[in-house]
Amino acid sequence: MNNNKVCVDLIVPSIEERYNVFIPVNKKTIEIIFLLNKAISDMTSGNFPISENLSLINADNGAIYDVDNTFLENKILNGAKLILI
Repeated sequence: MNNNKVCVDLIVPSIEERYNVFIPVNKKTIEIIFLLNKAISDMTSGNFPISENLSLINADNGAIYDVDNTFLENKILNGAKLILI
């Protein structure tokens, strides 16, 4: 297994979709949110618009991740369930 990426279950309630994605642990969470937003927008032909106001939330405990921290610093591990709102 590659130690510089984690596989997470990403839930996107606004479009009722769920994705398994590999995320680099050394990128800031705000960068990851932007990349996920762009990718999902592209895959849904714009049905998920680009937004600067998205957050990543832990689906198990409701904690909102600090966008200034990396995934590693936020302690996001393989198999984590995240909500993109």
